[in-house]
Amino acid sequence: HWLKGLDNGVANEAPIRLFVMGENRWREEQEWPLARTRYTRYFLASGGRANTATGDGSLRTRPGAGAASDAYTYDPADPVPTLGGNLCCSSVPSGARDHRPIESRADVLVFSTPVLTQPLEVTGPIALKLYASSSAPDTDWVARLVDVHPDGFVQNLQDGIVRARYRRGRQAPAALLEPGRIYEYDIDLWATSNVFLPGHRLRVEITSSNFPRFDRNLNTGEDPATGTRMQAARQVVYHSARYPSHLLLPVIPRAKDARDGG
Repeated sequence: HWLKGLDNGVANEAPIRLFVMGENRWREEQEWPLARTRYTRYFLASGGRANTATGDGSLRTRPGAGAASDAYTYDPADPVPTLGGNLCCSSVPSGARDHRPIESRADVLVFSTPVLTQPLEVTGPIALKLYASSSAPDTDWVARLVDVHPDGFVQNLQDGIVRARYRRGRQAPAALLEPGRIYEYDIDLWATSNVFLPGHRLRVEITSSNFPRFDRNLNTGEDPATGTRMQAARQVVYHSARYPSHLLLPVIPRAKDARDGG
């Protein structure tokens, strides 16, 4: 159209064309993020044993239910391995993978919704607000959004990471952590478009490593480029009324919901 002066209709196309997973179809949109987005908080909750997929972690629409926190030990000598994801030009397997092996680890916290009875579309930027403490002077926090299928397949959708020393931004490191003190972290999980179908569950995993996609944090506070000493850290994730850790999701109302105002 622009180089050859051909009237091929491209100027009349929608500016956004996205692929909606779950329903597996292309869709045209007029803006990004979508104007009809309903940003919805899903709060982390548990009875204090959210470790592994067999734990009691849950996602709820109101904060402060159950125990105040969950804990695990992050050992940089035994990091959580990368299993799929938005990777390019790497020897690490990319794309959607079954995360059941990841969720069998005690250093992975798992929080899930009940089984869905209606389709739930999530399209747009995703974020996690995390309140957490560590016994280490520096550490990492990893969050991952997954779709749990009725047959048990755990499909990774999107993930993000924050290094504690860069909790205030990437321009300059903040002061090292005071061990045991609760800090607030914002984890950017980038964006996705997925319909969680009836019979599925929406889930978030929280841990402290995703290696080798991201360098391990050795938990010592030393220069990441030269440090070699490792130490294990006790990690505590808080989800009380005072410290309401939550996933912020861009929920898109279904066509019927929009007509009914629901």
